[in-house]
Amino acid sequence: MATWQDFEQQAPDLAPAVRARFEAARHHVLATLRPDGAPRVSGTEVRFIGADLTLGSMYGAVKARDLRRDRRFALHSNPADATMADGDAKLAGRALEITDEVELTAYESELPTAPPGPFHAFRLELDQAVLTTVEEGVLVIRSWRPGEPVTTVRRD
Repeated sequence: MATWQDFEQQAPDLAPAVRARFEAARHHVLATLRPDGAPRVSGTEVRFIGADLTLGSMYGAVKARDLRRDRRFALHSNPADATMADGDAKLAGRALEITDEVELTAYESELPTAPPGPFHAFRLELDQAVLTTVEEGVLVIRSWRPGEPVTTVRRD
C-alpha cells in the first residue's frame, strides 16, 4: 500500500495527470464490496488534503459501512466527455477510516463547508493507479503499483 504522497514520489510524471482527472470533476464512481462479496458502485467526491487522497461519506451510508467492513475499493474518475482528451483515471487500494478526533477536526477544517451532521472520513491508500488516454488514435494505458516503475501499454 502507498499513500498519495508515495505515488507522487514514485511516479512523478503520472501522478499529476491522475490527480488532474480527479480534480476536473466533482463526482466520481466508487466501487466497494457488499457483505456477500458482490460489487456495489456509488457516487462519491474525493479531496486531496495534505499528502493524502481522502473521501467522506454521510454517517451510516452503505458505502461507508462497506469500507468499514472490507477496506478494498476501486475509484473511477469522471471521464468528462466521450473524447477522453484528458484521460480516464482509475485507482484501487484500501480505505482507512479516520477516527482520531484531532485528524477528523483537521480533515473537516479543509472542507469548503462543514458537513451538515455526523460523517465518515477515509484516507485512501493505493495499490494501483491507471491512466488511459488516446494519443494519435492509439489507446495508451499507463499503470503504476507501489515500488514498481510505471508501465505503458499501447493498443492500436
